Amino acid sequence: MAENGILQLRSLREQVYEYLRDAINRGELDAGSFLDQRQLSERLGISKTPLRDALIQLETEGFVSILPRRGVFVNRLTLEDVRHLYEIIGALEGAAVVSVGDRLEKAHFRQMHSLNKEMVHAVEAGDFNRYYARNLSFHEVFLGLSENTSLLRMVENAKHRLYDFPRRREFLPEWESASTTEHAAFLDLLEVGDMRGAADYLRDVHWSFQVQERFILQYYFPEADLLETGGAEA
Repeated sequence: MAENGILQLRSLREQVYEYLRDAINRGELDAGSFLDQRQLSERLGISKTPLRDALIQLETEGFVSILPRRGVFVNRLTLEDVRHLYEIIGALEGAAVVSVGDRLEKAHFRQMHSLNKEMVHAVEAGDFNRYYARNLSFHEVFLGLSENTSLLRMVENAKHRLYDFPRRREFLPEWESASTTEHAAFLDLLEVGDMRGAADYLRDVHWSFQVQERFILQYYFPEADLLETGGAEA
Protein backbone atom coordinates (compact mmCIF):
# COMPACT_ATOMS: atom_id res chain seq x y z
CA MET A 1 0.00 0.00 0.00
CA ALA A 2 2.83 2.36 0.82
CA GLU A 3 4.72 1.13 -2.22
CA ASN A 4 1.95 1.85 -4.74
CA GLY A 5 1.47 5.40 -3.48
CA ILE A 6 -1.95 4.94 -1.90
CA LEU A 7 -0.52 5.36 1.59
CA GLN A 8 2.32 7.79 2.05
CA LEU A 9 1.80 10.49 4.68
CA ARG A 10 0.35 9.17 7.93
CA SER A 11 0.96 5.96 9.84
CA LEU A 12 -0.24 2.78 8.16
CA ARG A 13 -2.79 2.23 10.90
CA GLU A 14 -4.30 5.69 10.38
CA GLN A 15 -4.40 5.31 6.63
CA VAL A 16 -5.90 1.82 6.71
CA TYR A 17 -8.50 3.09 9.20
CA GLU A 18 -9.46 5.95 6.86
CA TYR A 19 -9.56 3.61 3.88
CA LEU A 20 -11.88 1.14 5.63
CA ARG A 21 -14.15 3.84 7.06
CA ASP A 22 -14.43 5.48 3.65
CA ALA A 23 -15.27 2.09 2.14
CA ILE A 24 -18.08 1.71 4.68
CA ASN A 25 -19.17 5.28 3.92
CA ARG A 26 -19.35 4.53 0.19
CA GLY A 27 -21.22 1.28 0.78
CA GLU A 28 -18.38 -0.86 -0.57
CA LEU A 29 -18.28 -2.79 2.71
CA ASP A 30 -21.87 -3.73 3.37
CA ALA A 31 -23.41 -3.70 6.84
CA GLY A 32 -24.07 -7.26 7.92
CA SER A 33 -21.15 -8.71 5.95
CA PHE A 34 -17.88 -10.28 7.08
CA LEU A 35 -14.52 -8.82 6.04
CA ASP A 36 -11.88 -11.10 4.57
CA GLN A 37 -8.73 -9.88 6.34
CA ARG A 38 -6.36 -11.88 4.17
CA GLN A 39 -7.95 -10.50 1.01
CA LEU A 40 -7.80 -6.94 2.39
CA SER A 41 -4.14 -7.32 3.36
CA GLU A 42 -3.26 -8.56 -0.11
CA ARG A 43 -5.29 -5.87 -1.88
CA LEU A 44 -3.70 -3.07 0.16
CA GLY A 45 -0.23 -4.57 0.10
CA ILE A 46 0.23 -4.45 3.87
CA SER A 47 0.86 -6.84 6.74
CA LYS A 48 -1.90 -7.94 9.08
CA THR A 49 -0.64 -5.77 11.96
CA PRO A 50 -1.73 -2.30 10.71
CA LEU A 51 -4.96 -3.86 9.41
CA ARG A 52 -5.68 -5.41 12.80
CA ASP A 53 -4.92 -2.14 14.59
CA ALA A 54 -7.24 -0.22 12.26
CA LEU A 55 -10.00 -2.78 12.79
CA ILE A 56 -9.62 -2.49 16.57
CA GLN A 57 -10.13 1.27 16.27
CA LEU A 58 -13.20 0.74 14.08
CA GLU A 59 -14.55 -1.69 16.66
CA THR A 60 -14.19 0.83 19.50
CA GLU A 61 -16.23 3.29 17.39
CA GLY A 62 -18.93 0.74 16.66
CA PHE A 63 -18.33 0.29 12.94
CA VAL A 64 -17.34 -3.38 13.18
CA SER A 65 -17.31 -6.28 15.62
CA ILE A 66 -14.31 -8.60 15.88
CA LEU A 67 -15.66 -12.08 16.56
CA PRO A 68 -13.20 -14.74 17.79
CA ARG A 69 -12.73 -17.54 15.25
CA ARG A 70 -15.37 -15.99 12.99
CA GLY A 71 -13.81 -12.84 11.63
CA VAL A 72 -14.73 -9.17 11.40
CA PHE A 73 -18.40 -8.26 11.04
CA VAL A 74 -19.54 -4.89 9.65
CA ASN A 75 -22.16 -3.69 12.13
CA ARG A 76 -25.60 -2.53 11.13
CA LEU A 77 -26.86 0.78 12.49
CA THR A 78 -29.91 -0.06 14.61
CA LEU A 79 -32.68 2.15 15.91
CA GLU A 80 -31.27 1.76 19.42
CA ASP A 81 -27.86 2.84 18.14
CA VAL A 82 -29.39 6.02 16.74
CA ARG A 83 -31.28 6.66 19.99
CA HIS A 84 -28.11 6.32 22.05
CA LEU A 85 -26.03 8.43 19.67
CA TYR A 86 -28.58 11.23 19.80
CA GLU A 87 -28.49 11.16 23.60
CA ILE A 88 -24.69 11.27 23.60
CA ILE A 89 -24.36 14.10 21.06
CA GLY A 90 -27.11 16.17 22.67
CA ALA A 91 -25.56 15.90 26.12
CA LEU A 92 -22.02 16.61 24.93
CA GLU A 93 -22.86 19.50 22.60
CA GLY A 94 -24.99 21.02 25.36
CA ALA A 95 -22.07 20.76 27.78
CA ALA A 96 -19.80 22.38 25.20
CA VAL A 97 -22.17 25.34 24.78
CA VAL A 98 -22.23 26.01 28.52
CA SER A 99 -18.45 25.75 28.79
CA VAL A 100 -17.68 28.12 25.88
CA GLY A 101 -20.55 30.55 26.33
CA ASP A 102 -18.37 33.39 27.59
CA ARG A 103 -16.17 33.06 24.49
CA LEU A 104 -18.96 33.35 21.94
CA GLU A 105 -18.88 36.74 20.24
CA LYS A 106 -20.95 38.57 17.64
CA ALA A 107 -18.62 37.33 14.91
CA HIS A 108 -19.49 33.74 15.85
CA PHE A 109 -23.20 34.51 15.72
CA ARG A 110 -22.82 36.12 12.31
CA GLN A 111 -20.94 33.07 11.08
CA MET A 112 -23.64 30.70 12.31
CA HIS A 113 -26.40 32.85 10.80
CA SER A 114 -24.55 32.81 7.48
CA LEU A 115 -24.04 29.02 7.58
CA ASN A 116 -27.67 28.44 8.48
CA LYS A 117 -28.79 30.68 5.60
CA GLU A 118 -26.59 28.65 3.25
CA MET A 119 -28.25 25.49 4.57
CA VAL A 120 -31.66 26.96 3.73
CA HIS A 121 -30.48 27.73 0.19
CA ALA A 122 -28.99 24.23 -0.12
CA VAL A 123 -32.34 22.67 0.81
CA GLU A 124 -34.09 24.83 -1.78
CA ALA A 125 -31.53 23.81 -4.40
CA GLY A 126 -31.59 20.13 -3.44
CA ASP A 127 -27.85 20.26 -2.83
CA PHE A 128 -27.29 17.65 -0.13
CA ASN A 129 -23.49 17.86 -0.11
CA ARG A 130 -23.55 21.60 0.57
CA TYR A 131 -26.23 21.18 3.23
CA TYR A 132 -24.24 18.41 4.93
CA ALA A 133 -20.99 20.41 4.95
CA ARG A 134 -22.61 23.62 6.23
CA ASN A 135 -24.47 21.70 8.92
CA LEU A 136 -21.21 20.28 10.30
CA SER A 137 -19.61 23.72 10.08
CA PHE A 138 -22.49 25.35 11.97
CA HIS A 139 -21.95 23.10 14.99
CA GLU A 140 -18.19 23.40 14.66
CA VAL A 141 -18.38 27.17 15.34
CA PHE A 142 -19.13 26.61 19.03
CA LEU A 143 -17.52 23.18 19.34
CA GLY A 144 -14.30 24.64 17.96
CA LEU A 145 -14.06 26.93 20.98
CA SER A 146 -13.95 24.00 23.39
CA GLU A 147 -10.63 22.88 24.83
CA ASN A 148 -12.09 19.56 25.95
CA THR A 149 -10.44 17.26 23.42
CA SER A 150 -12.06 14.14 24.89
CA LEU A 151 -15.53 15.64 24.46
CA LEU A 152 -14.76 16.73 20.90
CA ARG A 153 -13.44 13.29 20.00
CA MET A 154 -16.56 11.59 21.36
CA VAL A 155 -18.84 13.97 19.42
CA GLU A 156 -16.85 13.40 16.25
CA ASN A 157 -16.96 9.61 16.63
CA ALA A 158 -20.69 9.63 17.37
CA LYS A 159 -21.38 11.73 14.27
CA HIS A 160 -19.23 9.42 12.15
CA ARG A 161 -21.40 6.54 13.28
CA LEU A 162 -24.59 8.42 12.45
CA TYR A 163 -23.48 9.76 9.10
CA ASP A 164 -21.15 7.10 7.70
CA PHE A 165 -23.11 3.81 7.83
CA PRO A 166 -22.89 4.46 4.86
CA ARG A 167 -23.50 8.16 4.29
CA ARG A 168 -26.91 8.68 2.73
CA ARG A 169 -27.07 11.37 0.08
CA GLU A 170 -30.77 11.70 -0.51
CA PHE A 171 -32.74 14.59 0.93
CA LEU A 172 -35.51 14.51 3.47
CA PRO A 173 -36.42 18.18 2.86
CA GLU A 174 -38.90 18.47 5.71
CA TRP A 175 -36.25 17.33 8.18
CA GLU A 176 -33.53 19.55 6.78
CA SER A 177 -35.88 22.57 6.85
CA ALA A 178 -36.89 21.77 10.43
CA SER A 179 -33.21 21.59 11.36
CA THR A 180 -32.54 25.10 10.03
CA THR A 181 -35.51 26.39 12.02
CA GLU A 182 -34.06 24.75 15.13
CA HIS A 183 -30.68 26.32 14.42
CA ALA A 184 -32.35 29.73 14.30
CA ALA A 185 -34.09 29.14 17.64
CA PHE A 186 -30.82 27.94 19.16
CA LEU A 187 -29.08 31.09 17.91
CA ASP A 188 -31.80 33.29 19.42
CA LEU A 189 -31.00 31.81 22.84
CA LEU A 190 -27.26 32.25 22.36
CA GLU A 191 -27.58 35.87 21.32
CA VAL A 192 -29.48 36.83 24.46
CA GLY A 193 -26.87 35.09 26.59
CA ASP A 194 -29.07 32.19 27.70
CA MET A 195 -26.39 29.51 27.41
CA ARG A 196 -28.18 27.07 29.68
CA GLY A 197 -31.37 27.47 27.66
CA ALA A 198 -29.43 26.98 24.44
CA ALA A 199 -27.80 23.83 25.82
CA ASP A 200 -31.17 22.47 26.92
CA TYR A 201 -32.61 23.22 23.49
CA LEU A 202 -29.85 21.27 21.77
CA ARG A 203 -30.41 18.28 24.06
CA ASP A 204 -34.20 18.37 24.35
CA VAL A 205 -35.16 19.40 20.81
CA HIS A 206 -32.41 19.38 18.20
CA TRP A 207 -30.81 16.12 19.39
CA SER A 208 -33.93 14.65 21.00
CA PHE A 209 -34.68 11.18 19.68
CA GLN A 210 -38.36 11.59 20.59
CA VAL A 211 -38.68 14.92 18.78
CA GLN A 212 -36.82 13.68 15.69
CA GLU A 213 -38.09 10.08 15.68
CA ARG A 214 -40.43 10.27 12.71
CA PHE A 215 -37.67 11.80 10.59
CA ILE A 216 -35.14 9.25 11.84
CA LEU A 217 -37.44 6.39 10.84
CA GLN A 218 -38.02 7.83 7.38
CA TYR A 219 -34.34 8.55 6.79
CA TYR A 220 -32.53 5.58 8.31
CA PHE A 221 -35.17 2.86 8.23
CA PRO A 222 -37.61 3.66 5.39
CA GLU A 223 -38.60 0.04 4.78
CA ALA A 224 -39.32 -0.64 8.45
CA ASP A 225 -41.24 2.62 8.69
CA LEU A 226 -43.46 1.64 5.77
CA LEU A 227 -44.14 -1.75 7.33
CA GLU A 228 -45.07 -0.22 10.69
CA THR A 229 -47.29 2.48 9.21
CA GLY A 230 -48.85 0.36 6.49
CA GLY A 231 -47.40 2.68 3.83
CA ALA A 232 -48.74 5.88 5.36
CA GLU A 233 -46.46 8.83 6.01
CA ALA A 234 -45.25 8.99 9.61
